[in-house]
Amino acid sequence: MDIRVQEAPFDLGREASAFAARQTGMGAIVTFTGIVRDLGGTLDHMQIEHYPGMTEKALRAIAEDAHARWDLGGSLVIHRHGRLGPDDMIMMVATSSRHRKDAFEAAMFLMDYLKSRAPFWKKEVAADAEGWVAARDEDEDALRDWQR
Repeated sequence: MDIRVQEAPFDLGREASAFAARQTGMGAIVTFTGIVRDLGGTLDHMQIEHYPGMTEKALRAIAEDAHARWDLGGSLVIHRHGRLGPDDMIMMVATSSRHRKDAFEAAMFLMDYLKSRAPFWKKEVAADAEGWVAARDEDEDALRDWQR
């Protein structure tokens, strides 16, 4: 398990290659990268805040849960904070397993948790307005599916 909360950008290719190089005996590697979207066409930037220490602890707990639920060889979670502009990479999840189903399901589980429960606060800032991003019903629905 590799958990990182950082302000600096990450190199997707380098991170994916380094993760893959550490995964011996695995039959599948799944990666996902989240990108800051400008849905309304007016976003200047997104400001992401968190509590150091608490955030990493929460991310580690959910990664441990993923490892308990699925047969994983490894996992990687990178989540950025600070000021991010449209099209900036905000997060990355990677999982490995001997079988693709476990790798895919664990990656989806981690992504749904990061979207709905990870302790990050996101403020969208546009030229004429700013506001905190509220939880979305569909994200809560996706998280509930994992509780079944």
